[in-house]
Amino acid sequence: MTRNVAPSYDTVCSALSLACRAPSVHNCQPWRWLLAERSVQLFLDLSRLPEALDPSTRAQVISCGAALHHVRIAFASLGWRALIHRLPNPSQPGHLASIQFSPRDHVAPATVALAGVAAQRRTERRAYLPDLVPPELLTTLRAAAETEHGALVRAAEHRAAVVDAVKRASQYRESVEYQHALADFDDPEPAVPELDDKAVLAVLATRSDQVDSWLAAGEALSAVLLNAAREGLVTCPLNHLSEVWEAREQVRTTVLDGAGYPQLVLRVGWPGPGEPPPITPRRVLADSLELLPPRS
Repeated sequence: MTRNVAPSYDTVCSALSLACRAPSVHNCQPWRWLLAERSVQLFLDLSRLPEALDPSTRAQVISCGAALHHVRIAFASLGWRALIHRLPNPSQPGHLASIQFSPRDHVAPATVALAGVAAQRRTERRAYLPDLVPPELLTTLRAAAETEHGALVRAAEHRAAVVDAVKRASQYRESVEYQHALADFDDPEPAVPELDDKAVLAVLATRSDQVDSWLAAGEALSAVLLNAAREGLVTCPLNHLSEVWEAREQVRTTVLDGAGYPQLVLRVGWPGPGEPPPITPRRVLADSLELLPPRS
């Protein structure tokens, strides 16, 4: 890459390695990075997950959105502003983003802190402590989602409806067909998640329900997860709703009052006793990175 126009190859690889720590549905990591002379291109890699597990590609695009936000934080912490063109090529629906760069004069300590959190954050699927999550922390998480064009809506009085909807959706994941499609995955996510503790349940929603909204949902998810981890909270995204229309409509009607579209449910709370869970392995960057030849 040209000096003073774009980051060095080593810087790009460092940022992309951090981006690949983003959460993804069934840990499928459905992103593909194309590195050009002065840009990075993000594509959806449909080979990473059987169609039966995500026929609309909603969950995979959300996963790529989380990686896109991670990479923005990574580049910012390294002194570069990532200039994003989302869905730059309408004829290629799998081309999710084009990233170009400009140098930053100042790197905010908060950005460096978020990058550090991204390297160590993990999903906590076990029961959380019953301790109250202060309202001001939930306000911080809502603001993080809104910055990325998402909405984080606490279930509150509709908690029972959300629990019921996720449990109904979990029945689909327990089906023979679903489990067969999942058989080759090293996936730590149980079919039926923990729902009986005192975790905050919140719905991550978007105004519309197209590919651009799914991408934004992933960016909002990443922002919420990183800000929560920075405050010492643990989180667990639940993608079950996107797989069962009736369960999703139940949450849309009860929690969102018909306004907006629920993309996933998020558990938020304080970690229970004992050691944190191990960090879920990721494939090496070389498996998802392709170098484009320079223009002659």
